Amino acid sequence: MDGWVFLSGQIGLDPSTGAIVAGGVEAEARQVLMNVESILSAVGLDWSCCIKTTLFLVEMSDFPVVNDIYSERVPMPYPARSTIGVRELPKGARIELEIVARRPGPFTGPGSVKSD
Repeated sequence: MDGWVFLSGQIGLDPSTGAIVAGGVEAEARQVLMNVESILSAVGLDWSCCIKTTLFLVEMSDFPVVNDIYSERVPMPYPARSTIGVRELPKGARIELEIVARRPGPFTGPGSVKSD
């Protein structure tokens, strides 16, 4: 898709067990970011390729803690980000993060060439 990469919502699952990590929203936030970094790395990308993130929180009061952890792991310049409060998330998660990224470089796919 012309260099675009879309990561569906990632929650704080331990990859070895498939269960939400213990330790509350801080542990979940750290695990979510590690999971995202692993996925980005697997497709040859890193945070610098991320254009937009959407953060879903069950408790908006968790925002300051999650924001601090996000700021520790995601380098500047930060991608655009929206934060949305939700009633619940899969598996009882307290945080979910989805990403839109783009591979660097020229592309020749649909929409990559301007027409006169």
